Amino acid sequence: MDSRLHSDLYLLAAFWTGVGALLLTLLIAVQIVYLRLAARRLKRREQALTARWRPALNAAIVGVSEISLPGLRSAERMLFLKLWVHLHQSVRGEASGGLNEVAYRLGCDAYARRLLRKGNRAQRLLAILALGHLRDAAAWGDLLGVVHGRDSAASVHALWALVQADAGRAAREVAPMLLQREDWAMSQLANILKDARAEWEPVLAEAVAGTDQAQLPHALRLLSALRLSLPAQQLRGLLNHPVAEVVSCALRLAATPDLLDEVRRQLGHGDWRVRVQAVRTLGQLGDHSDVERLRRLLGDQQWWVRYRAAQALLGLPFLTPDDLAALQQDGMDRYALDMLKQVRAEQEAA
Repeated sequence: MDSRLHSDLYLLAAFWTGVGALLLTLLIAVQIVYLRLAARRLKRREQALTARWRPALNAAIVGVSEISLPGLRSAERMLFLKLWVHLHQSVRGEASGGLNEVAYRLGCDAYARRLLRKGNRAQRLLAILALGHLRDAAAWGDLLGVVHGRDSAASVHALWALVQADAGRAAREVAPMLLQREDWAMSQLANILKDARAEWEPVLAEAVAGTDQAQLPHALRLLSALRLSLPAQQLRGLLNHPVAEVVSCALRLAATPDLLDEVRRQLGHGDWRVRVQAVRTLGQLGDHSDVERLRRLLGDQQWWVRYRAAQALLGLPFLTPDDLAALQQDGMDRYALDMLKQVRAEQEAA
């Protein structure tokens, strides 16, 4: 009796489980159909809006004055902003001004600011791009808040928008934080600051001076990667810093003949990583008097120092094949000769 009762319960449970699974499958199928239909409707709306607005926006790009704008319903503003940003990213110079004029006439600046405050993540990213192209100073506070946020993609795009609006003000307000954030892609930062070096370089130099010792190497590596520099006097102090990592990073920035003596002094540093960087810098700045220094370093106890010394020697533009042959006959040991041979083979194969 008990066994039959249990069997019935199992069958009942299996039946309702099957019914539940069937209903769930039907629900998912309905949802998929709904999403596909919604996507098709959205695609048709996008195509219709593009067909209606493209002539006016093209006219704005080529500088036509007094353009007659088609109507834009509230429900279409998001699609229009996508189209406008897409076009903006493919034009430069005065064409940007024409597109901005159209956007301001339609109130896109206020709409983008509302999206930035209340939209979802995708809408906020679109708003940041739009406000950057518009160079909208009215959104400064909101964009600055995004820059300080944890969302790496949103914050770095907000930094770009601030630089577009006012590069000098952005440098003054963001430079100290830029030296500390390690989540921003270097390639994006380089692209953002490439046209704002004049505004950012002095402010970053001041920010580096106030950076604590633990973050100083990262700050110097960042400046090197962005191809920004520091004043020679400031670099001279960093080249005499007691921490080897700081000296090594400073050597990457010491690309000026004024610092040659400090660079040469680091060739005898106790940390081999500093000697490696000093050799690389000397290979870029050195003169005839440095040939003998580099030749001696071909006998350094560290392989990497010998390797970089060979690269530096073979890269000196004034060193002729005859000069090099004379060096090799002047008491150079077997290890140094092997290193020169290896680096020369690499250069010939490259």
